[in-house]
Amino acid sequence: MTDSNKASSGNGTGNGNGKDYKWVGTRAVRPDGVDKVTGRAKFGADLHLPNMLVGKVLRSPHAHAHIRSIDTSAAEALSGVKAVITRDDFSDQPKGAVQPAGEMTINYRDMVRNVMAREKALYEGHAIAAVAAVDARIATKALSLIKVDFEVLPHVIDPVAAMEDGAPIIQEDLITDGMEQSPGSMTNIAKRVEFGHGDVAVGFAEADVVIEREFTTQPVHQGYIEPHACVASMTEDGQGDCGYLPKATTLLADTAPRYWALTYQNCESRHRKLVVGLAVRPCLP
Repeated sequence: MTDSNKASSGNGTGNGNGKDYKWVGTRAVRPDGVDKVTGRAKFGADLHLPNMLVGKVLRSPHAHAHIRSIDTSAAEALSGVKAVITRDDFSDQPKGAVQPAGEMTINYRDMVRNVMAREKALYEGHAIAAVAAVDARIATKALSLIKVDFEVLPHVIDPVAAMEDGAPIIQEDLITDGMEQSPGSMTNIAKRVEFGHGDVAVGFAEADVVIEREFTTQPVHQGYIEPHACVASMTEDGQGDCGYLPKATTLLADTAPRYWALTYQNCESRHRKLVVGLAVRPCLP
């Protein structure tokens, strides 16, 4: 084998042009590769702290409903239950609380309402309350004792129907972004984005054939092995610790104090060695 062939084989001797590089063309060794293939790597479900509690979430059976009241007294009185949280345990955020977060922006007012339903349940499965107990059986029992008074509201599940005039409004304070003139009425359209090049009308007029079709698809997910999870603890003096995070350590360090009414100094986020999550971006229609 000639030197040039060796360089193009990807064995770390170069890039195929006889030039040597430190990393380009090499076979990098994954620092966590051995841990993963031998089963030594620790995932979220493998981590257990002393006296660790089990959490369960009560979710909305309705796609759209006002929450008149939540009665957690019976769940809190159940032996083995250590905590019950609802919307009242999360700090509300003001309108327009939008901040940059890496390559995107976060609307903290919307996020706090997604983490735990506040005025309304916005979708079926929306978290209404959560229980922490000494074991899963007690936590599940506690969920059954929580009483929620819903006012069920009309809903649509088709995105086109949701954008039509007269559709049930999900977020009453939503203003469509990206329009020269803000809409004068409430809407379900969060943002309008237009892409253009040339004169579309002329292009259609000059085309030999015009074919019009409508395509729809379902959301997809990468389906990585480890779910969204972290191990969190709180000390008696109010120090919060979110450890063993697979990713987004600095993002959690910024957002968690907003919701838990902690200071940034009292909330620590730690990253573990193993990173298995992908950048989750649902592919929507």
